[in-house]
Amino acid sequence: MKRRNSEKKELRKPSLTLKWAFASSFFIFVVITAFAVITYKTAVNLMFEREQEDAEQTTYEAVSHLADANKELDRQTSYENLVEFPDINSNLEEDTQEKSSYVSEFGQVNLSLYVYDLQEKLVFRTSQTELNLRSQNAQGPTLTKNKGQPAFLLVQPVYSKETREKIGYAQAFYNISSFYDIRNHLLLTLIILESLFLVVSSILGYLLSAHFLKPLKTLRNTMENIQKDPQTTIHAPEPKSKDELADLSDIFNDMLDRMRSYTEQQEQFVEDVSHELRTPVAVIEGHLKMLQRWGKEDPEVLEESIEASLQEIARMKTLVQEMLDLSRAEQVDIYYKNETSSAKEIVYQVFNNFKMLYPEFIFTIDDDLNEEETVKIYRDHFEQILIIIMDNAIKYSTKRKEIHLSISRNQTELELAIQDFGEGITQENLNKIFHRFYRVDKARARDKGGNGLGLSIVKKLLDNYKGTIVAESSLGQGTVFRISLPLV
Repeated sequence: MKRRNSEKKELRKPSLTLKWAFASSFFIFVVITAFAVITYKTAVNLMFEREQEDAEQTTYEAVSHLADANKELDRQTSYENLVEFPDINSNLEEDTQEKSSYVSEFGQVNLSLYVYDLQEKLVFRTSQTELNLRSQNAQGPTLTKNKGQPAFLLVQPVYSKETREKIGYAQAFYNISSFYDIRNHLLLTLIILESLFLVVSSILGYLLSAHFLKPLKTLRNTMENIQKDPQTTIHAPEPKSKDELADLSDIFNDMLDRMRSYTEQQEQFVEDVSHELRTPVAVIEGHLKMLQRWGKEDPEVLEESIEASLQEIARMKTLVQEMLDLSRAEQVDIYYKNETSSAKEIVYQVFNNFKMLYPEFIFTIDDDLNEEETVKIYRDHFEQILIIIMDNAIKYSTKRKEIHLSISRNQTELELAIQDFGEGITQENLNKIFHRFYRVDKARARDKGGNGLGLSIVKKLLDNYKGTIVAESSLGQGTVFRISLPLV
């Protein structure tokens, strides 16, 4: 058993708090990752397209400047058309400032421009590196490498604006190393941010899960305390939040109260039965011992002992049945909470049965109901209530053998009154008649066969069906029981 319990404890780990923290952090991680990937892809694509557009635009402007020439391109012609303030006497091979004026004009420091004549001979360049013409046909931005650096290669034939004839070729290398640097920095930044989000979300998820699951942990601790000490009266504290966990705590406390009530009922049942059965068992035991001594030889003793024993056995059977009825009455909300009955039909049925059984009594009924009414009670329980009260009225009617019934209703309830003209009950005893095993006159009650449980059963049944019962009595004049039951 201990081994099994240890296995169960191992299965409970990791805790729900950690699971929730992991789930929340994983969810946040997935969302942030998806967002980061989309952001990264979108940004990279936009930057790449922007670099392409800049390369194409720069090359187009360069070719447009070169097309202003009206003869085949050479070094001097290319220089004159590309440099904003040309200096004919300057050394084109050495004057870097003059050569970079084109770059200054177009604002592109990452451009390397190469100009070729019709024989594909290099006549002008903005880079220190010489490069052969890759193609005579127009070629859009193509990824390549220049000195190990990523770049766009663009080739454009140059046509004179004046003569409309081909006068040379322009080849441009557009360095995009900065694009890749930015892309790498962006990727690194997103990775760092995502890692931070993962750590922060894990911590935040753990704290939030610990906070929201605190009522559940408290409920678990309460269960463990109850398991260690079943007799404890503790309850699960009610959470401040009004959510499903608060409902769970309320349901648990209600269930706990009901279980404790059932336990108390069972203990009370055993205690009451043990107490009440003690006397008849002792009586039977006494008669059996008397039979053992003298009954074998004395027929009178034998007959008396057997008759007394049978009476006590019958009383024991009645007592056990009433105790079972009382126990079932305390469980109405479990088995009979949705049951209904026809009020007039049952009242008249019990009324006619008692008229038949006790013809020496005068039974009268006042019926103020115009039609049948439905009450929220199980039919057998309604009959049982009426029979118990009518039976008590019969038992304690000594001189004036008359029983009056009345039935009526108000807005929400059925109202019943059962009146006898018997011995009556003192005010002192009137407050105790619904207690278990309480008898006004124990000696006479024993003669009448009462166990003091009938009215307890009635009270418990009516309480569980949300009804009421009130007793009014005058000593020597009789008693009236007023009952109310909710209508459907």
